[in-house]
Amino acid sequence: MKILIVDDDFQNREIIRARLEQAGFEVAEAVNGDEGLETAVKENADLIILDIMMPQKDGWQVCKAVKANPRLKHVPVIVLTACIQGIDELRSWESGADEFISKPADPALLLESIERLLKGGETHAANAVPKS
Repeated sequence: MKILIVDDDFQNREIIRARLEQAGFEVAEAVNGDEGLETAVKENADLIILDIMMPQKDGWQVCKAVKANPRLKHVPVIVLTACIQGIDELRSWESGADEFISKPADPALLLESIERLLKGGETHAANAVPKS
């Protein structure tokens, strides 16, 4: 399984990459939203880990674009961010995120979420925000 990490911070990408590779995942990386969208298609990502605050397109814009793309809409998106205000989480769900995790992430929680989403398990987004 291939996981795409989209984060403009090199150190964050390296920490996540190391954990994922140790768990047996193949990892691709992108440093901004535009590159993330391009890489998701090119690398045929099975799951995307997405930061919010990035240059060019922010994570919410990327998540909306992923979920609107017929080739990517089935790909689970985990928003992994230091933006932890309630409105940030709400915007993530509204953008189509399948999971919202604040940084610094508990490695066990991140891996548990990845495993659940890759197996087609229930997302937390389904119950997070009432649809109007």
